Amino acid sequence: MKTILTTLNSKFIHSALSIRYLKAYSKEIPIELMEFTINQNIDYIVGEIYKKKPDVIGFSTYIWNRNETLNICEILKMVSPNTKIILGGPEVSFDGDELLKKYWFIDFIVYGEGEETFDQLLKRLIDEKHDYDDINGLIYREGDKIIENPPRVLIPNLNSIPSPYRDIEDDFENKIVYFESSRGCPFNCQFCLSSTIKGVRYFGIDRVKEDLGRLIDAKVKQVKFVDRTFNANKEYAMEIMNFIMDKNPKNMNFHFEVTAHLLDEEMLQFIKEAKEGLFQFEIGVQSTNNMTLKAIGRTTDFEKLKSVTEEIKSFRNIHQHLDLIAGLPYEDYNSFKNSFNDVYEIKPEKIQLGFLKLLKGSGLRNKKDEYGFKFLDIPPYEVLETDYIRYEKMIKLKGVEDLVEKYYNEGYFENALEYIITNHYNTAFDFFEDYLDFWEWRNYHTISHSRNRLYEIFMEFYKYKNFSDIELMNEILKYDYLYNNKNINIPNSIKRVDVSFIQKNKHDILKNQELLNNSLKHYKDNPTKQIINKIHIEKFKFDVMKLFEYGYILCDEMIKETTILFEYRGTAIIRCTTYDITEYI
Repeated sequence: MKTILTTLNSKFIHSALSIRYLKAYSKEIPIELMEFTINQNIDYIVGEIYKKKPDVIGFSTYIWNRNETLNICEILKMVSPNTKIILGGPEVSFDGDELLKKYWFIDFIVYGEGEETFDQLLKRLIDEKHDYDDINGLIYREGDKIIENPPRVLIPNLNSIPSPYRDIEDDFENKIVYFESSRGCPFNCQFCLSSTIKGVRYFGIDRVKEDLGRLIDAKVKQVKFVDRTFNANKEYAMEIMNFIMDKNPKNMNFHFEVTAHLLDEEMLQFIKEAKEGLFQFEIGVQSTNNMTLKAIGRTTDFEKLKSVTEEIKSFRNIHQHLDLIAGLPYEDYNSFKNSFNDVYEIKPEKIQLGFLKLLKGSGLRNKKDEYGFKFLDIPPYEVLETDYIRYEKMIKLKGVEDLVEKYYNEGYFENALEYIITNHYNTAFDFFEDYLDFWEWRNYHTISHSRNRLYEIFMEFYKYKNFSDIELMNEILKYDYLYNNKNINIPNSIKRVDVSFIQKNKHDILKNQELLNNSLKHYKDNPTKQIINKIHIEKFKFDVMKLFEYGYILCDEMIKETTILFEYRGTAIIRCTTYDITEYI
């Protein structure tokens, strides 16, 4: 019997964990894995699967691939009616009986934790026995009837599941690999499917280390832990992180979802020692409205969260993503504005502004009438409006999200944003709201823009607002551009002081022993030709470095010409280091 397990990933760089678990658990049965993406042509995907002539094919199904998966299944069943089609995954685990009634081409649905169910089903198909009534976690057809067997008890000992990464035959180099060290979550957030499973189960620490060692050796780009609360068990989490730190992998990072208020002083001092860029934290805030947090069952001490995340930011070694969700109960437009501003004050490396999705099986979906949720009952089940926020405002938040992604999350406009918000707006949200009005008025939301073009549009907006300090903003944007782009081809809209003398004499400037001793000690024994391409020198009409240091408030002593040296580092958090070298020019 030829069996294929497949899925449609959201991007080529991703890899699927679920089908590897199923293959590992059913190790006695030959199984071939095939991975595609939702961006590939449906006919191509069907053709590649059909050429394999499978007897059984299983699809891992999620909100991002459900519709495409169903289309593929229907075509396959038409051209290969004897092939058994099995669907599993969170997108089919809560209404499997309805799906079988609606879609004639699905033979089986594995719901819930699927390893044992899938293995038992395959063995029954191999034996050509058609009695499935004792396979818990399975939904199937029996003539014209749809039979839903009782749910399967969760596997108590996760170590009984063979490692999906024991024999790495895949080419994982430079890919994102999903990994779990635990299943379940100690919290009960009503928008999340983890709330449907009580308790947390852990894989053995030795097994986790072995698997991580294999992935490090395979030179993957990123290991993304899918644990819902990675630091629920502090000692366990620290042992994993310490193992990674000792391995000291190159050009690789590890992404964790953590709960900030559980990070105590011991753990903070521990992660302070991590190599820059090795760890990445995703921290769910969702809202700072207390009524909202209570309604969604969210346990958050925002003041502790703020204190912890600000301390982590001061370490300058860990990339932090803070999440907000629009469309939650009791969160109207102004309430969301307050939540956004609360998070913005922390200045995380990234603010992920998401929109509530009423996932099947989630607590909030079950209360959709109570909160007036309006949504299409097709993936991704995103809320359009609620009793608290109208569709018009949700559209506006979509626009704000787009500008936050373009101008904040990449970090390319850090000082320009800080200056304009500090000097011309009451809050960060007020700025993005105002900028959105301009952006849509000029129809910039209808086309894509290069990074250089984003700088030009920002300056265009500044001139449109007729702010009097346009010359200073020019210098700030110039600094931001040079800091973040190892490219002296500054956008035309940004004016430059003549630096021809500096460029002609850059080699001699970098030979200045006093400059090397005071600013570039780590280069003082290197030949100039080895460092010249890592350095850029630019003149400014203002002392912008002092402006940044003193909270973006201009004073008279900053109105002077300065010369700044940019040393490009190319590291994950700190892209560049700058030095005021005016006295050496």
